[in-house]
Amino acid sequence: MLYIGVDLGTSAVKLLMMDETGKIQKIVSKEYPLFFPHPGWSEQKPEDWFAQSMEGIKELTAECDKSQVAGISFGGQMHGLVALDAEDQVIRPAILWNDGRTGEETNYLNEVIGKEKLSEYTANIAFAGFTAPKILWMKKHEPENFAKIVKIMLPKDYLAYRLSGSFCTDVSDASGMLLMDVKNRCWSKEMMDICGITEDMLPKLYESYEVVGTLRPEIAEELGLSPEVKIIAGAGDNAAAAVGTGTVGDGMCNISLGTSGTIFISSKKFGVDENNALHSFAHADGNYHLMGCMLSAASCNKWWNEEILKTKDFAAEQAGITRLGENNVFYLPYLMGERSPHNNPDARAMFIGMSMDTTREDMTQAVLEGVAFGLRDSLEVARSLGIQIERTKICGGGAKSPLWKKMIANIMNLKVDVVESEEGPALGGAMLAAVGCGEYPDVESAAAQIVKVIDTVEPEEELVAKYEERYQKFRKIYPTVKALF
Repeated sequence: MLYIGVDLGTSAVKLLMMDETGKIQKIVSKEYPLFFPHPGWSEQKPEDWFAQSMEGIKELTAECDKSQVAGISFGGQMHGLVALDAEDQVIRPAILWNDGRTGEETNYLNEVIGKEKLSEYTANIAFAGFTAPKILWMKKHEPENFAKIVKIMLPKDYLAYRLSGSFCTDVSDASGMLLMDVKNRCWSKEMMDICGITEDMLPKLYESYEVVGTLRPEIAEELGLSPEVKIIAGAGDNAAAAVGTGTVGDGMCNISLGTSGTIFISSKKFGVDENNALHSFAHADGNYHLMGCMLSAASCNKWWNEEILKTKDFAAEQAGITRLGENNVFYLPYLMGERSPHNNPDARAMFIGMSMDTTREDMTQAVLEGVAFGLRDSLEVARSLGIQIERTKICGGGAKSPLWKKMIANIMNLKVDVVESEEGPALGGAMLAAVGCGEYPDVESAAAQIVKVIDTVEPEEELVAKYEERYQKFRKIYPTVKALF
């Protein structure tokens, strides 16, 4: 049988088809626009996601035996607010995960409602990107739109709704809304009251591998697929990527170098750090995970190369970088503000430490190192909880760079396992579809069968020591310049 994973990203939707053994048959990608109507705002049109996903599924299945397609599932950009009216029309463009407009609402939740209360209700505190602050922003600034809301959903759930008619979400993605009681895997009545919404406005909660419905007959006809094709709930992009890299079960780690950067630690036990610097979320395997998320990772490298250096040849820019652990230039990777561990939407990127002999390579190196140092900040929080991690998987566009992988291994002092397929969320989505269709008994079994490690980047003792010294300097920069933001 064939299984489709739909990775609804920020710049494009990536669709992957695999067979029951996990062999990837085909991958298709379709782009759509991103809108920045005001500085710090970030929006997309859900209709664009659906249109491009439909085109992508048609292209993906054009040459296969369509009767073999059994299930479709998702990995999706998290936290986005999609609001529908009584006619199922999108009320306004979706407010995305990297949108920074909700500073006031976030402060209200953290300071007035209080972090302790939020943590008690949801296991997390408010971050500007989360969905609940966006609902409060809409209530205050667009009351006429807020009054029309009948359904609230996350980006990938809009696709599931259009494909199957099922108003659903999964526990991993819902964990990032600040509306769910993560420990008990149910909606928080207290948070609904705070946001002025009712439970019937929120989708039904499923585990990521559960079937939510089948293709609507008219959609099946348009795609040339059977109306019996199952739609499986899917997961937030980071949880889906973790499934795609086999980061399931207890004590496994995955680092993602995508538009945003994450460090993801899977756990069978529910846990929260005392400052809520890491997100404590439900995982797609039925368990839990801790996650540190930085808002700009590979996007820092893209910005530096394309906007500043005016080149798209990233490899050429990295070719001359040889003096690892000796760079005097530091870069703070906060282009869009920062989430973990600083939780400051007003933070901004900066270079520090340049001199007359600073080179182009030094600056490029500082960008790559800055992202790795930022991820190390979150790893240190996990370590403070007594979590001992010795190795990590890696995925995302940035993981294609051998240099960046080497930096990660030595800055984090972790063995970095490279998996055969770096398709992350799309592969994770397809694997969840396979589990939902009964091809595998559970997510861990699917991961054990499908995910293969093909290389390991080992940390080097001398380089680890050099980078330890650099990191101790890096971690002093943000507290020193914080007042400037």
